[in-house]
Parts: sequence; structure tokens; C-alpha cells
Amino acid sequence: MDFRTDLALERCEFLGKTEIDGVEIEAFRDKKAKVSRINVVDERGEEAIGKPQGMYVTVEVAPFAKHAQFIDDSLDALTREIKRLLPSDGSVLVAGLGNMKITPDALGPKCASMIFATRHITGELLHQTGLENLRTVSSFSTGVTGDTGAEALELIKGIAETIKPNAVIIIDALAARSVSRLGNTVQLCSTGIVPGSGVGNSRQEISEKTLGVPVIAIGVPTVVDAATLVADYSGADRPDLPENAERMMVTPREVDMMVERAAKLTALAINCALQPDISPEDMLILTA
Repeated sequence: MDFRTDLALERCEFLGKTEIDGVEIEAFRDKKAKVSRINVVDERGEEAIGKPQGMYVTVEVAPFAKHAQFIDDSLDALTREIKRLLPSDGSVLVAGLGNMKITPDALGPKCASMIFATRHITGELLHQTGLENLRTVSSFSTGVTGDTGAEALELIKGIAETIKPNAVIIIDALAARSVSRLGNTVQLCSTGIVPGSGVGNSRQEISEKTLGVPVIAIGVPTVVDAATLVADYSGADRPDLPENAERMMVTPREVDMMVERAAKLTALAINCALQPDISPEDMLILTA
């Protein structure tokens, strides 16, 4: 059975190999966070794990639904990994993908609403606020095509062509293969994203190839498919499922709290990576 997952780490684990041709894997523990870096270096790696060439970073943290503390080792690890993927300077556009009306899909817009936007802070206002070293940041939510009539790529590309950012950060909810990864995993990658691919509703690719600038995608798994859930609990590789069950997605009952806290941690990490001169405590005040 071909289980759906957006996580490069799960695709590597599914192969059951310690070494994969064309893939470089590094894993380590950073205090309370576990970090895995997967670098797909050539076509052999692409074929092996079904992911395009680039860097994929997974940061595993304490479950969001049970952990309300945001300024801790998890924030430090996530901030550092975002910095590693971003250009060292230049303006950044942050775009939240997803549907605010559907809780498991609300990560992107919730996160985008907490990004510290600074593009409008210029001139004398910078001096008055004492924030002369601010990096230029813009943020917005794309909404969904059913509401806007426009693809996320079209909206992001239109704004990017106007404000000309040096990099774009995309935030979206993901699908996982394992229920153990729901609500405690953040994936970052340098290859962009195909919205909806994890739930079988692929839209237009958002990447450096389509936007012309580096694109960093950040996501948190909020759903698994029904086939995965049945297989995990029954131990069957190919469980007998009701008709259309393979098209069903499952999410935890505490998904509202999980998404809210995941969005807050992700936004804070992005803000701290973009504005290193501002402390996390002050950043929470600025974005409250």
C-alpha cells in the first residue's frame, strides 16, 4: 500500500535502510529537540524517496497539545534550522497556505497572522522605535482557491513580483504516515511545496523554479490517512478497508489546541530567525 506522507524522514524510514544512494542523513539531539537533516543530492536520491533534490529538516519537539511553553530548547532548535535555510540578508515574504475554517488546515493562516511584518516601518519611525536593524518582512494568507478563485502560486507570485523579496517562506499543514508524528513534528525544506499533495489534492508547485527566488517551506503534520491508521493499529500491511476509506483523512481530537500552539511556535521561530536582535520575550509582546 502506498501511504501518503509529506515528510522526507518518513519516506527514508519506510525504506528500512541506514544508507540510501543519493541521500545524506544526519540526526542528532539538541537538548529536548531531535533534529534530522536529509539532503537529497542527486537523481538517485530523488527516485529513492520520491522527493526533489534539496535539504529537508525535521525537528521533533514535545507534543504541542501538552506543551504550552514556547521559549525553550525547541524554539532554539527550530530557529537555528530556519536560519540555516534562509539567505543571510535581504527581504522576506511569508505566506500562509490553508483554510482558516477547517482546523487541521488552519496552520498556515494562523501562523501568518503572528508574523512580525516590518516592510511598512521605515524612516523616522525606525529611529523612534529603536528598531534600526529590522529585516524587511511582509506576510499574508493566500486563502483557498474555492474562496478566492485564484491559485496560491498566482497570489504569491503576484505579490512577489511587486515587492521583490529575496526569499519566500511558505507555511502549510502536512500529512504524515505515522500517527506518532502528529502534533510534535516540524518539517523545513529548501525545495518549496506542492499544496495539497499529502491529501491527494495537489495544486500548482510553489518553489524557486516557479518564483525565481529561494523558497523555504515549513509545515506541521496534522492528519494521517485512514489506511495508515488502520495499518498501524491492526499490524496489517494491506488492511481490508471500507469503500473510499483510502480517501479519508484522520486528525486528533485535540487538533484545535495542537494547531494553535504549533502556529505560535512556528511563527515565533520564524520571527526570531528573521530578527535576531529582538529577544523571544519581546517578540511575543510585539506580535501579541
